[in-house]
Amino acid sequence: MSYPVDRFYAAVSILAGHEQIKQRLMKAFEDNLEAIEADELPAAAKKAFANLKNTMHQVTPANGEGPICASVRKMSIEEAGACAKAVVELYHEVRFDNGQAPLPLEKRGRRKSVPPFLVKSRKS
Repeated sequence: MSYPVDRFYAAVSILAGHEQIKQRLMKAFEDNLEAIEADELPAAAKKAFANLKNTMHQVTPANGEGPICASVRKMSIEEAGACAKAVVELYHEVRFDNGQAPLPLEKRGRRKSVPPFLVKSRKS
């Protein structure tokens, strides 16, 4: 995987954690996404990432906190959730634009046969 894909995967993994959404969002962005430049991303993801980065830097920091901390602190829970969703959507965009095909889905209506070793014999 490429650098941005790895960084987005790590960010999504943090977002799936157990802390409050604001803490997860701050950690995911600061630790993994802050260093990514929009030019490193596929064309389809550049604008969305630039918008997310602007959102994460929209509040001027005070009292020694960073811009990400200040911005997330001022967000509502819904706004933080929307940013987290944007990270997941960007991960999907970066992951599958990277030449990686999505896993095939099983077709409905087609029953696969059960391997013989899994079939319980009716003979005693």
